[in-house]
Amino acid sequence: MKLQIEGQHLRVRIDEDELAQLLAGDVVDARSYFADAFAIGFELALIDADEPRFAGQAGAWRIELPQVAVREHVDRLPTREGLRFTLPANNGKDELTLLFDVDVRDSVRRRRSP
Repeated sequence: MKLQIEGQHLRVRIDEDELAQLLAGDVVDARSYFADAFAIGFELALIDADEPRFAGQAGAWRIELPQVAVREHVDRLPTREGLRFTLPANNGKDELTLLFDVDVRDSVRRRRSP
């Protein structure tokens, strides 16, 4: 799992193995260490809901994506187009844009190979 953060935009990209794990109902997790200063744990899961959820605290995040939307996205793979969601903020102005995609090179290699 790869995370890219830029301002109020969070991009989550997974490979085909992680996608299979997610579709099987498992949680995909990762941890990033920032030298000896601190670490952040990440979890990605599918949920039976129409909208994504983001939970956690500074050192441990959980991103839950709508299962139906992800499965529909899988039917279009390989594609460079990801799923885009907007998560509102309590203050009404700092909404988070969440982009989820599957590594297109990995998808092409796995889905289009003879």
